[in-house]
Amino acid sequence: MLSRNILFFGYGRHGKFIANRLHEDGLNVKIIESNLDFCTDAKEDGFDALHIDVTNDEELKALNPEKYAKIVCVMDDGHLNVFLTLSLRSLFVECYILSLSDSVHTTKKLQMAGANNVIDLYEESVSKIHNILKRPVVTKLLEKFVTQRGGISFQEMLIPENSFLVDRMTDDIDFSPFGVLLVGMIDKELGNAFVFITAGINHRIDVGDTLVCMGDKEKLEAFEEELKRKP
Repeated sequence: MLSRNILFFGYGRHGKFIANRLHEDGLNVKIIESNLDFCTDAKEDGFDALHIDVTNDEELKALNPEKYAKIVCVMDDGHLNVFLTLSLRSLFVECYILSLSDSVHTTKKLQMAGANNVIDLYEESVSKIHNILKRPVVTKLLEKFVTQRGGISFQEMLIPENSFLVDRMTDDIDFSPFGVLLVGMIDKELGNAFVFITAGINHRIDVGDTLVCMGDKEKLEAFEEELKRKP
């Protein structure tokens, strides 16, 4: 199933943790590494892993990224991660690329290189500290879901036309009756950037926005159907 296939570059200090969490969530993760030791590590952890030269365009083309729903770039070397993102974007114009950054400068470079989305570890860390100090109840609730999640999973939900949530503010909506927790959203008005709900910004929901919710899989699917209900 294409939507569950992820082409994942990097199995170092960040990549290993992220790849394993994605695998736990039922995604099919193909590991690509330029470091032979990291590639061997991925294979020992049970992943389908391939060792290639990520600076070689022909080897990148042979991966057929079009077969994957998303490409994730999490190479340990920040400069290599930017170069890889740029190469993939030039070779595969239509592919969705998500890249990881560990600095503001790298984030800007990755955005210019053509990444569809960039996760800035520094920014997320600052946000985390802010939330612990300013919104401890919500933060603890999120952490409880993540660390003790059992059958809990995440799901992206696109807001359709005429949904009962259109034009409503996130702070005014009680998600508890649906048995799900709103983690964040991709707001078109903010340039399609992902915003954690703990950031403290009250968002208006528009058609085409994407909610990211957490909860039991069956309840998530039921809530996604509920989004189609008219006001």
